[in-house]
Parts: sequence; C-alpha cells; structure tokens
Amino acid sequence: MKNTWLVVADTSKARFFTMESGKGPIEEIKTMEHAEARLHERDMTSDLPGKSNSNGGTGGHSYQNKVSAKDQENINFAKKVASELDAARKHNEFKRLILIAAPGFLGDLRNQLNSQTQDLIYKELAKNLTQLNESEIIEHLAVS
Repeated sequence: MKNTWLVVADTSKARFFTMESGKGPIEEIKTMEHAEARLHERDMTSDLPGKSNSNGGTGGHSYQNKVSAKDQENINFAKKVASELDAARKHNEFKRLILIAAPGFLGDLRNQLNSQTQDLIYKELAKNLTQLNESEIIEHLAVS
C-alpha cells in the first residue's frame, strides 16, 4: 500500500496522487474540478448590493459581505478538498500527506482540514503546479 498522498491544488483544480515515499514516483488517483473559480466576480453576484431604508431613518444601508463571492467560492472548494482528505484519512488510505497549492489556496485548504488530518501533513509547498505533469511535480518536491 502506498502510504503517502500528494495533493496538488489551486482554486479550480485539485489533483490527488499516491506515492511510496516523499520522493516519488507518483500515481494520479483522482481529480476534482471547480469551474466556479474561473468565473468573474461580476458573474457571481448581482449588479448592486441590497439596500434598506428603516422607518424614521434618514439614510439607506448597503448590505455587503465581508468575504467576496470569489473568495467564498475558493473557501467552498477548499472545504470539498478537505472533506475528501478527511474521509480518506478515516479509511486509512494514507499515513502522510504532502500539500502543494497556490499560495492563497494553501491557507484556505489548511484552515478547512480537521486537526487529525493536519497532523499527517509531512510537507507543504506554496506553488501552483496543477498544470504540470508527474515528473515535473516530482522535480519541485526534490528541490523543496
């Protein structure tokens, strides 16, 4: 059984690999796509925020989210990837985890992992390598 999983991800794609050690070779076992990440924020929201006038008030209030729609979509995808990893950990599919993700997405993903899965993280690399082939990904692992 290959005891290490490698996840290479960004906001629109997560690729899951297995490997015997932290040095390779790797074998891709799954890919998750998140098409919503490719949308422009203007396509995710209405034109203007909602407005409210209270009785007796002199002005209106615009409702605005603290998190942009685009950022929320990134968090939603990070939750899906984290859920996949948590389920695999519960089924003992890996003993060690290597995360390689685009810098902003790496933080989102780390925040969504439960503590038991976080404890299995062996190595992290803040780079977007989702478009590279297996041998190119291994080269980046060897350099880090």
